[in-house]
Order: sequence, then structure tokens, then C-alpha cells
Amino acid sequence: MKALVWHGTADVRYDTVPDPEIEQPRDAIVKVTSCAICGSDLHLYDHFMPGMEKGDILGHEFMGEVVDVGAEAKSALKVGDRVVVPFTIWCGECDQCRRGNYSVCERSNRNKAMADKLFGHTTAGLFGYTHLTGGYAGGQAEYVRVPFADRTHVKIPDGLTDEQVLFLGDIFPTGWQAAAQCDIQPTDTVAIWGCGPVGQMTIRSAILLGAKQVIAIDRVPERLSMAKAGGAITINFEEESVVERLNELTGGKGPEKCIDAVGMEAHATATLDSMYDRAKQALALESDRAHVLREMMYVCRPAGTLSIPGVYGGLIDKVPFGMSMNKGLTWRMGQTHVNRWTDDLLRRIQEGQIDPSFVITHSVGLADGPDMYQTFRDKRDGCIKVVLKP
Repeated sequence: MKALVWHGTADVRYDTVPDPEIEQPRDAIVKVTSCAICGSDLHLYDHFMPGMEKGDILGHEFMGEVVDVGAEAKSALKVGDRVVVPFTIWCGECDQCRRGNYSVCERSNRNKAMADKLFGHTTAGLFGYTHLTGGYAGGQAEYVRVPFADRTHVKIPDGLTDEQVLFLGDIFPTGWQAAAQCDIQPTDTVAIWGCGPVGQMTIRSAILLGAKQVIAIDRVPERLSMAKAGGAITINFEEESVVERLNELTGGKGPEKCIDAVGMEAHATATLDSMYDRAKQALALESDRAHVLREMMYVCRPAGTLSIPGVYGGLIDKVPFGMSMNKGLTWRMGQTHVNRWTDDLLRRIQEGQIDPSFVITHSVGLADGPDMYQTFRDKRDGCIKVVLKP
């Protein structure tokens, strides 16, 4: 089969690779009908995340048709079922899964010892990501083996297009969780850093959850325009002070809820702390650029909440933790517990409350994936979200 394969920094190729096979009784094989490039994939493309190996198949946002089912998954799936596959692989039986904490499943990471050593305790296995999260082949491919497939799926009813439901596998529940863990009240101002795909879903989730006002911060005109169309007040951080504008919009009190939809590759360039981060990153003394975290801690209203769906991979420096402690800020963060949210989000799509396909700007064949990685990373051609068709 054909797949997008990682060969090194900024080197993704459209390669021929072996077809996947059933390996465990709870496996299924899915023929991919649509997949996407995610902002998290760019951390791999630029090699900011450790644990990648040459030959790894990329992609964790995909859906398709079940074409083979292991003996122990047949109670939940059959050949011909149409499914979205969450990026988090979960067993459904460990303590964390029973609590609904699917992204920290205790059993699905087949490189558990490696994750235990780095993180203290393992997290769940993830598709198409580093070997720290299991080294599972990803979904930017013609076919995928899905482990624990009796649990790790979202069954899609008839009448919905791939484009409407594809993002149930990652960015839609990620944006929703980012907003939901803020416990948004009708009087709240929610400020969101980053208007990429996750940021766009977070904006709409915060509005659906009843925020008084939602403020979106970015510098890319197409992203800011999309955020405004979704109901957000926008701030272009290259044209105005984020701190001053947020104080103006909140009567000097600051937003109650702040969401980091950027993560480890914050692109602020004109601030002292961002220049410090880039210098330390270049010298391998720091892995992640923490400008957004610092800014959120500074502007957030005392007793407010910081929600962090943006991915961080390692070490950050000069984080003013005393500021956060003394202001009494609550931190909520983590990879998404996808299936905790998908029943409700699928219902909202069916009822017409939201059509997640609004975020798609480019739809191309899988063979065009290597070029689209660069287009997406460099934000060329108005690119916000790429869908690939095998």
C-alpha cells in the first residue's frame, strides 16, 4: 500500500509499505477514505518531538471502512462499518479507561517502559506519533491496523459526509475538551491563543458552551478572518499589544479563562522571552517555546483557569510559576479523552449545531501529502486545514 512516511526533519515521502494485518484478536483493519494533517504532525515534521524513527507512517486523524475484524472485536465491529478512529488508543478495561481518562490508558502504549522512564507513568498509545507513545503506524495511508478496535472507534451513521465527521478523531473533541475543562460560565471572557484548526474548534466550542465573549489571538489574516466568522473578537499580535487589548476588553480585570491552542512552537518573534526561547532551542538547552504560557499567566484574571490543549514535548524555561501560584490559577491540560466527548459532538453535528468541515481549506490526494506538509507548516496559500484522500 501507499503511505506518508517520515524519513527525517522536513522529509516526508509518499512510499510503498507493507499492508497491515490482524496481529491481535481485538484488532481491525480500516481502509482509509479520508485523513488529515494535524498541527501536531508538524512537531514531528520539524523533529521537535523525540522518539521518531526513519520509516514511521504518519497521521493520527483518519476515518474509513472496516475491511477485517479480529475475533474479539466482532462484538463491536463488522466488515463494512464506517468509522472515525480516535488518535488515542484505549483498552476500556484499565483504571484510567474506566474513569474516562482515555488518553492515559495504562495498557495501550506498547513502549510503556520507555514512557514510564520519561514521564513517570505511561500515557496511552497514539497513532502515527513517536515511539514514546507506542510507535503505531498512522492513518496517512491506504490501510491502518487499529489495536483495541472494539473500543478505539466512533461508528458513523448514514447521511453524513467524511468532511463533516473526520475531525471527531482529534481536533473537534480537542477544542471541545479545551473549552469544557474551563467550566465556562455565562459571565466569562475566554481568550484563546492560536487560530489554527484546534483554535478554530475551541472558539466555536466556547461559544456553544455559552461564554460571554470569546477573544482569539493570532497573526495570520486567514485564520483571524475564520475566527471572526465564528463569532470571536480577534487580536493580531503583530499589530497590537495582546496585554493592552485584553485589559481593554475586560475592563482591566483580564479574562477568566485562557486557552493555549498553540503549544510548543509559539511564533512570537519581537518579544524578549521569545528570542530567549529560540536561542535556547537552537542550542538544545530547551525543547519548547513557552511564550504563550507566560502571557496567559500574566493576563489571566486571579482565580482564573488556564486550559492547555496545545502539545508540549519536553522542557521549558523561565516560566513564572510564582505568578501563577500567587494569583491562584487553575491549570487543566492533557491529550484529549476523545471518546468521552464524541457521542455528544456527533449529535451536535447531526442536529446542525456545527459543521466541522468549515475549517477545511485544502483537499488533495494522499500523493500530494509531502508538498502539503510544507504548505501547511509555512501557512502558504491560505492553508488552515488539509484533508488527504488515499
